[in-house]
Amino acid sequence: MTGFLFDDTAFSAGANETLGTDAMVLRGFALAQDAALWRAIQAVLAQAPLRRMKTPGGRLMSAEQTNCGQWGWVTDKAGYRYADRDPLTGVAWPAMPLLFRQIAQTAAEQAGYARFEPDACLINCYGPGARMALHQDKDEADLGAPIVSVSLGLTAHFLFGGLHRTDSVRKVLLVHGDVVVWGGQDRLRFHGVATPVKGEHRLCGNQRFNLTFRRAKA
Repeated sequence: MTGFLFDDTAFSAGANETLGTDAMVLRGFALAQDAALWRAIQAVLAQAPLRRMKTPGGRLMSAEQTNCGQWGWVTDKAGYRYADRDPLTGVAWPAMPLLFRQIAQTAAEQAGYARFEPDACLINCYGPGARMALHQDKDEADLGAPIVSVSLGLTAHFLFGGLHRTDSVRKVLLVHGDVVVWGGQDRLRFHGVATPVKGEHRLCGNQRFNLTFRRAKA
């Protein structure tokens, strides 16, 4: 299977897909603004480059990451946490681009979460062979706010499990421009990302980018 089997219109824009009581996929939601999003990502990376972080146990993560916004998610031997400065440079993370905030807020509102105010955006880059194991997003002080996740680049399966690691996992194919929103009863579901389908995307090359918006602090 190659990335060319799925183009940016593999699913109809606006065809929402329910994942749970309080979770859904907004198909093609960010597609019309993909070029502007890509430029904004490059501006963030110029200030806070991608890097492979280590888990508290010393394992090197396969996806590269960076952050923008008031807070950035980091991991090292001290543990998982949010920090207001980039540990590589010692300076504040780049400001969250206005377009990022607008897309996160409008997606959240469409999914039923009004007045979402993200203060953190984790940028993940999945190159060939990279993936994200099942995990919960539980380092945020405000678990009442949803998670908004924007997919750009190569196609990949989003793994959406239950409240326990051993629960069954649903595989959801995500293409360029799709946005996933989950919160409420589904906020602490285990989730992950499988290795992207091989290919060359017109905008992102042989990579998949994921913008994950959160309310890190209450």
